[in-house]
Amino acid sequence: MHPDFWHQRWQENRIGFHQDAPTPLLLKHWPALDVPAGATVFVPLAGKSLDMLWLAERGHRVLGVELSQLAIERFFAEHDLHPEIDTTRHGIHYRADNIELICGDAFALDEAILADCAAVFDRAALIALPPDLRRRYVRELHARLPAGCRGLLVTLEYPQDERAGPPFSVREEEVRALYGDDWRIELRERRPIPRDHPGYVAGVSRLDTAVYGLLRA
Repeated sequence: MHPDFWHQRWQENRIGFHQDAPTPLLLKHWPALDVPAGATVFVPLAGKSLDMLWLAERGHRVLGVELSQLAIERFFAEHDLHPEIDTTRHGIHYRADNIELICGDAFALDEAILADCAAVFDRAALIALPPDLRRRYVRELHARLPAGCRGLLVTLEYPQDERAGPPFSVREEEVRALYGDDWRIELRERRPIPRDHPGYVAGVSRLDTAVYGLLRA
């Protein structure tokens, strides 16, 4: 999808994908990954997610990447954090405490900057991308994460013909096809999202969320 699409969403504050609390499936399933305190957690397409604060409070270093500078600036301002800012070949880096956000293209990140990532958390990245970019996202960006990297992936499932994404429906068979060559995949949970839930996707007859444990081979 063209970057202008996401810039416009943030400018117009059409960010229904943003949650006002940390992701419940993160809170439930993260402890089982046994990621040590002090380890770096990669958060792609991070927005201004509160999941980053939750991970930082667990003692992790958070490395996020986000296309929208507005989203990053809102994140730090809303939490009264005053980042140091500098520029590298990867983009504009904002650092405060143990959270670092890069304003730039996620696909431009290389193995060097991701080398210390012991874990990855993806709640809204994969499902934000159409099929061709989902393949590129996994085969390029995730391929640069180091061996032994652990992670959680959260997806949505609904009849795709009922609604154009984003967010897109990503079923288990696609997850396994995308990640299966390089990652061990474990479906941890699948649950229906009730219609009165604020995260329900309008216009679909049913909606499920699924969470997968990942381990880089």
